[in-house]
Amino acid sequence: MRLSGVRISFVTYSTRPRGSVVHTLALAEALAAQGEDVTVWALGRDGDDGVFRPVDPAVRVRVVPAPAREDDFGRRVTGSIRALADAVEVSSADVVHAQDCIAANAVPRCVRTVHHLDTFTTPELVACHDRAIRRPIAHVCVSRAVAAELVAGWGYRATVIPNGVDFDRFARATTDVAGRAAWAERIGRPYVLAVGGIEPRKGTLDLVETWARLQSTHPEPVLVIAGGETLFDHRPYRAEVERRCAELGVEPIVLGPVAYDSLPALVAGAAVFAFPSTREGFGMAAMEALAAGVPVVMRDLPVLGDIFYGAARFASSPEGFAAQVAAALDEPAPALAARGRALAARHTWEAAATAHRAFYARVLEQGQARAG
Repeated sequence: MRLSGVRISFVTYSTRPRGSVVHTLALAEALAAQGEDVTVWALGRDGDDGVFRPVDPAVRVRVVPAPAREDDFGRRVTGSIRALADAVEVSSADVVHAQDCIAANAVPRCVRTVHHLDTFTTPELVACHDRAIRRPIAHVCVSRAVAAELVAGWGYRATVIPNGVDFDRFARATTDVAGRAAWAERIGRPYVLAVGGIEPRKGTLDLVETWARLQSTHPEPVLVIAGGETLFDHRPYRAEVERRCAELGVEPIVLGPVAYDSLPALVAGAAVFAFPSTREGFGMAAMEALAAGVPVVMRDLPVLGDIFYGAARFASSPEGFAAQVAAALDEPAPALAARGRALAARHTWEAAATAHRAFYARVLEQGQARAG
């Protein structure tokens, strides 16, 4: 069976530049370019009436107003699920594709991309996470490592379709003299960059510990952290990061959200890209840094080793991160950089869209995904 003009509805929990949302928009555009009829439904928080970047007009974007923010995280999640469930129109779609836990709880008879698997402790959230795995009729994972976790934990076999990367956008930033100069003037010193905000999954505390060790031997660079909030309430963790920074004398520059058009120059201007995440499904931000020719130091996780081996440096502890960041600052590695660019160039959204079309065709052939 070949797809042609199949009506695909993506559903995502946010309008903001989190990894799964970046994935959703890029994949939607690539599918539309291949002739599919694509709508993106996104939950807009705090008055958001659009997604974080311009989207190809061939893709329809529908923003669903989120309920007022609840202090209780469980109620925040259930309120988000209800808002999407009440608003998303699935009857006109051939394939409904949930991109996260909240979306998979909100829409019936969906397929789902499992970007990574979370660990919760409260019974309500454990049940919500479990339903988001069990309810979908078919699954996609962005890496073999996550697919293996899905088999081990639930017995479900997923189709593995790696993420793409907007290679040209980040590669062009290497010659964006004005953009890089603007960041250099704002930051004032050479910098090591981490993207993803301050949160446990991004390993920010380990990054602070790394910097405390590094600044005694490499006092010139400054640590820069970019990225905004997610749905989760990480205020206690951020307070712990601030406390530890004060204890260790670490003074990072925390940028918060960075505008879509400004991000590539920020990445391309970094001396090193630090990626100490404790849990990842693919590592899209690290792939963007490789496209920009920036050396990457990442945590030695199975999923990241599977994807990035031979193109990045790896570490497992603050001491190891400090040593690897120091090596990246001190020792140009043109062969490593070349492998990194080649790796990023191979991961295209066109290829991801082609693989998704084949996946949708199999699901439709089995009569699984027809909504209504």
